Amino acid sequence: MKKTMIFFLLMLTAITASAQSTARKFVLKNSSDGLSELTCYLPKNPSGRAVVDCPGGGYSHLAMDHEGHQWAEYFNKQGIAFFVLKYRMPNGNRNVPLSDAYQAMRTVRDSSAVWKINKEDVGIMGFSAGGHLASSVSTHAEAAVRPDFSILFYPVISMDERISHKGSCVNFLGEERNTNKKLVEEWSNDKAVRPNLTPRAIILMSFDDKVVPPVTNGVAYYSAMSKAGNECTMHIYPTAGHGWGFRDAAHGFPYHDQMLNDLTCWLNRLPSK
Repeated sequence: MKKTMIFFLLMLTAITASAQSTARKFVLKNSSDGLSELTCYLPKNPSGRAVVDCPGGGYSHLAMDHEGHQWAEYFNKQGIAFFVLKYRMPNGNRNVPLSDAYQAMRTVRDSSAVWKINKEDVGIMGFSAGGHLASSVSTHAEAAVRPDFSILFYPVISMDERISHKGSCVNFLGEERNTNKKLVEEWSNDKAVRPNLTPRAIILMSFDDKVVPPVTNGVAYYSAMSKAGNECTMHIYPTAGHGWGFRDAAHGFPYHDQMLNDLTCWLNRLPSK
């Protein structure tokens, strides 16, 4: 009985500690059919900054945990409101996930006063195919829903399946990609970077990523941003491949602590608005 009580108290302490930086958590419907959702984590001590997160999954499914909810505590500890987007799969219709991402950005900005968010300090984050969605919003969106900064983890950038992740290209563009080369180029986001309009970005990936080739995706975006005169930072870790998200060394990503430090330093350097 005594051991059971001690275990219960330890678990309760751990749960309480993990929730100390989060004031409120709730879920909002993000589409008229109710299939897209936005999980909101509001910090106890808001800084005014917010991040909308797009998990990856090749535009066929979503890695909602290690590329989504597990990041909430990290951001809330810094006073950053965090929003995990469950977006709908395109099945060849790119407008479906795009409309979900636009709506999420719109919701955060429209609710900024209530949620104590600076509507001019709202960023977007994405992993893998979610990185393509995040970079698409960064390069194609109108000002009202365009993010103020982007955080891109091992992102799919190109829609040319010969140099990118084929599944993401197929699912996002559908059969039209085979007959419309302009469409492939339009949604290869390294070709859509706009000087002074595409927001500053940080790109984080592994050198040995065999799923999404870094050179023709993340590095290509970095190069395009640099040529456009837009601020961009890139961190390439030696190993660990693709899809590590918030996983630590015990779960396959030995550079977890370094990555968090790199990201935190970058966030701290962002201009306050």
